[in-house]
Amino acid sequence: MSEATNQQPNPSHIMQIGMGFWASKTLLAAVKLNLFTLLSGTKLNGNAIKQQLALGTTDRHVYDWLDALVSLGFLVREGVMENSIYSNSMDTEIFLDRKNPSYIGGILEMGNNRLYRFWGDLEEGLLTGRPQNESKDESRGNMDFFMQLYKDPVKLEEFMDAMSGIQLGNFMLLARKFDFSKFKTLLDVGGADGSLSIHICRNYPSIRCTTFDLPTVAPLANKKIAEANLSDRISFIGGDFATDPILSAEIITMGNILHGLDEATKQILVNKVYAALPANGVFITIENIIDDDRRENTFGMLMSLNMLIENGEAFDYTPADFGRWTTKAGFQKTEILPLAGPSSAAIAYK
Repeated sequence: MSEATNQQPNPSHIMQIGMGFWASKTLLAAVKLNLFTLLSGTKLNGNAIKQQLALGTTDRHVYDWLDALVSLGFLVREGVMENSIYSNSMDTEIFLDRKNPSYIGGILEMGNNRLYRFWGDLEEGLLTGRPQNESKDESRGNMDFFMQLYKDPVKLEEFMDAMSGIQLGNFMLLARKFDFSKFKTLLDVGGADGSLSIHICRNYPSIRCTTFDLPTVAPLANKKIAEANLSDRISFIGGDFATDPILSAEIITMGNILHGLDEATKQILVNKVYAALPANGVFITIENIIDDDRRENTFGMLMSLNMLIENGEAFDYTPADFGRWTTKAGFQKTEILPLAGPSSAAIAYK
């Protein structure tokens, strides 16, 4: 008999995924309530945690929450119940302490504050093909939810922090893995708060960067660039890549931009990039590139569903998709450079 025949039916995986929002919300609540920041560099018992976070539930449920986080690998515990002492795991200490420069909780905060409730309408998105976010009842096409976000400075800053947090590791790896030393100019289209430009400039002192994004982002970007002491090498230009010309630079980059567009708009934007690049120019996108066989990068495929929630017909893509669009635009060759976790850089050479 085959190994598969000998296996007994087991519903565990079904239940783990089907009720996965339990674990998700347990973590998201810890981020929102600043549990990991409270525990940074220290150990506390359950009672101290309850008091300092002003939790009004029973002691039993406080321990249920904390011990669930232990079971999920986010906390470390010594002792049990009233005798327990809690501390952060290595990963939460590094990535979920709000005071740490390596904090990536911004994307989790946005997931909790925005996406959690919107994903409750995934079925409607699949049935209608329409966005299910803030612009659900008035969507006018690609990236319209940005227009809604940008009306609220608090939500805008939360979104910028989320994007910077989730891309931090990718930007650092790209700066190390790709040789920018041969280039003098870089344009980051949809560059948000300038995080990519900052990482490139820190590693390559001869390059000058321009961050191109909607004018509303300018105060956040200019502040972050100034804090990095790079205002002399990084400039911010306000505009809309969907309607305005793309400035020329030797390298044009995009982080999580193409996946937010439908296919026709993706091709239009790739064509605009090609036209803006000089001979031997380079186009780099940093996204959750889905493997061509569409079996391995689960996060990339779930992110593509998130684009349905956000933008209707937008989607994440494979290397084959990227090669098709760039070849049609006129690029000579492409390559994929793996970055952090499920993310990669798709690179096209003119």
